[in-house]
Amino acid sequence: MNEKPDENFRARVAESFDKQAAMQTIGGRLAKVEYGVVEIEMPFRDDLTQQHGFVHAGILSTALDSACGYAALSVMPEDAAVLTIEFKINLLSPGRGERFLFRGEVTKPGNTIIVSDGRAYALSDGPAKLIASMTGTMMVVRGREGMDG
Repeated sequence: MNEKPDENFRARVAESFDKQAAMQTIGGRLAKVEYGVVEIEMPFRDDLTQQHGFVHAGILSTALDSACGYAALSVMPEDAAVLTIEFKINLLSPGRGERFLFRGEVTKPGNTIIVSDGRAYALSDGPAKLIASMTGTMMVVRGREGMDG
């Protein structure tokens, strides 16, 4: 991580997030952007479920990947972007809730590779329920045309 955060990191994360059609498709919205931590919220929708009525694992993976990637982007200098190069997800409980929270947090910053960990929670009445966890590896990208955060 940069020792001193880029003071525009929140705006860069929000601008990039707004361009991401995948998040728009699933109804994801930024709920929190801090240095090294990003949270995305998503409502339950029937069109995001698998055959048993739970939110599909691919949707959970997509949202967690974005939360982890944007957490990584938040610690990068202004001239850098990130791409996911690997992730591992553990599906801990069915995706059942009124809405969902996906939290990504930088675990190991770096100049070339960043590791972020994510947690997905189902939210309804009562306490949040942990339904998935992810570890993602992000590659820092600089100087590639069309990749500016």
